[in-house]
Amino acid sequence: MAVAPESVPRHIAIVMDGNGRWASKRFLPRIAGHKQGVEVLKRTVRACVLRGVQVLTVFAFSSENWKRPADEVSGLMEILVVALSRELNQLKKEGVHLQFIGERESLSERVRNSLLEAERETADNRKLILNVCFNYGGRWDVVQAAQALAAAGLPITEESLARNLATAAVGDPDLIVRTGGEMRLSNFLLWQAAYSELYFSHVLWPEFDDAALDGAIQAYATRERRYGMTSQQLPGTSHTAT
Repeated sequence: MAVAPESVPRHIAIVMDGNGRWASKRFLPRIAGHKQGVEVLKRTVRACVLRGVQVLTVFAFSSENWKRPADEVSGLMEILVVALSRELNQLKKEGVHLQFIGERESLSERVRNSLLEAERETADNRKLILNVCFNYGGRWDVVQAAQALAAAGLPITEESLARNLATAAVGDPDLIVRTGGEMRLSNFLLWQAAYSELYFSHVLWPEFDDAALDGAIQAYATRERRYGMTSQQLPGTSHTAT
């Protein structure tokens, strides 16, 4: 990969879009696309470790996805439980710390227990933090942070809200990638995306490979992140193409 290590984003977030369309193009049920998407996520996790990415946050199931057909929703829940059972030992070997972000009360006890076990079993891993946003919405995240502050009787400020977001421990993403050709965030990390670099790929998620990941990272490396300042005000050198 022709990108200097210092230009690789520390934290990448991905909207894994296009599973259903990938399956439909092949005259397969939509759930087949989601299963293939799990395989691609496994490869992407390994690719991120090799490239020095420290945090990978993925949008697996949004709070709006409950509106989908019941068989697809139940299939997604089953895929999650089965994938965790099958892949947990490998994730431990690869040094991946798995965390789930989102509202859990709506999930079944079986699913909640699977999430807790995966988090507990990988808690000591340090090579990569993998945040899986499941039953997550960006608006929900801001509301729950504000509610926590209000319940504690604490002032609601930008700083206090940021400290109470579900992703507070890992910081905001440097790069947000959306696959599948759509150009919107769809309620993903709305607060955290304020200064993230955005990259939209026409590749459907089940076809997203190392080359597609490298394309996103290379695009990021050419961006100048000014955070409201001018180029002349930035300390040191900014991202430049290599």
